[in-house]
Amino acid sequence: MELPKFVLADNTDFPEDIFIIHLDYPRFIINLKDDEVEFLEEPEDLDENELNAEMEGLIVAAGEFYDREMERYEKN
Repeated sequence: MELPKFVLADNTDFPEDIFIIHLDYPRFIINLKDDEVEFLEEPEDLDENELNAEMEGLIVAAGEFYDREMERYEKN
């Protein structure tokens, strides 16, 4: 099975939160409400500077993914 790079998630226990799950390496969940990130695995092959640079781009991409999904949802 081929998985998408990002998936959108919510949970009724956290009604104000919107979660984006990044399924490529490094795997993480970001809560778009406050941009809090939780890694699902420790990124071992990246030093701190590389990880920070990578995460900046991935957080932007997660926000763009969410915006695109909401636009598509509103059209249907």
